[in-house]
Amino acid sequence: MTSASRPASDRPVWLAYAGLCLLCWALYVMAGTEWQRGAWHMWKGLYLASWNMGPPIALGCAGLPWARWLQRRARPVPQLLALHAAGAAVFVIGWQALDYAASVGFYGLEHSNATLQRMMLWQAMWGVFVYVALMLGFGGALHARRANAVALGAARAEAALVKAELAAISGKLNPHFLFNTLNSLLLLTRRDPAAAEQSLLRFSRMMRYILSSSGGTSAGGTERVTLQEELDFVRDYLELESLRLGPRLKVEWQIDPATVHDAIPPLTLQPLVENSVLHGIAPQVQGGTVRIHAERVASPEALSLRVDDDGAGCTWPPAESKTAAKSGGVGLSALRRRFELDFGGRAKLSMTSAPGAGFQVHILIPQAELVA
Repeated sequence: MTSASRPASDRPVWLAYAGLCLLCWALYVMAGTEWQRGAWHMWKGLYLASWNMGPPIALGCAGLPWARWLQRRARPVPQLLALHAAGAAVFVIGWQALDYAASVGFYGLEHSNATLQRMMLWQAMWGVFVYVALMLGFGGALHARRANAVALGAARAEAALVKAELAAISGKLNPHFLFNTLNSLLLLTRRDPAAAEQSLLRFSRMMRYILSSSGGTSAGGTERVTLQEELDFVRDYLELESLRLGPRLKVEWQIDPATVHDAIPPLTLQPLVENSVLHGIAPQVQGGTVRIHAERVASPEALSLRVDDDGAGCTWPPAESKTAAKSGGVGLSALRRRFELDFGGRAKLSMTSAPGAGFQVHILIPQAELVA
């Protein structure tokens, strides 16, 4: 049986019950002791507390299994009230029976009968009161435990869902990138076999990066890579694209050296750069420039990543009827969802564009989220 399915221990409930019983007993002793009349009266207080509280404390031990049985399934209110009335009656009768038996053993039958007649109504009222207190205490403890278990189960289910969605997103990004890159290699192989060989070496490094970032122990693969690793991966990608596009593709790097060891989710920058190359630079006869920025910002301290191009741009945000390619494609939509899951909404991803103004994507990752 796993820890998730193992029933919770009753030990904390019993410890709480024992502590409350001890406290009530001690208060009874203090109330029944005449402190100014010598030590004998203290023993009298101990005797009265033990005699009067012993039976209900012993009977109260049946309260937890009784409350658990009552809560095993939902019951109509009239039935539940009837069961509680029966339980209270059994508790009162049991208290009086234990008290009567002890009295017979210590004081004889005649004294016990007289005491029973005199104390029956008082014990019945107190018995109902104690029964209600026991059911509220044990029932509340069981309800709290059940609510905690439900909340814990929901949290585990949500965590599993997040991991599954992150894994699906990672699987959505990788084939998207591989499809476009393999097309570029195919075109280059037909035109320049020697350059294609060098490109295949670059492609093998890229494949190792993808496999290492998706083959981790968690559902989503490796959770973080350094910015330097991601930048090396992007450089290999851009070298492949430059062989296809030639001088039409220009790249400007503005990387703060203090940021290269910061940690980011794998495949964060590459989909942004790929989107700029495919939708911003490649369609233009004269080509264009992709700019990649990385710096630290304050208030709060965070890693700022920005990728922009001077392509044709588009109306942003796009109309609902436009296709995924015009709204940023698979890469951007998956990346947005990844940040929503991975950072709980604390990372920021914004996109701006306008006809003739290119396309810009800005990512802000809180420094507290960076794991070296």
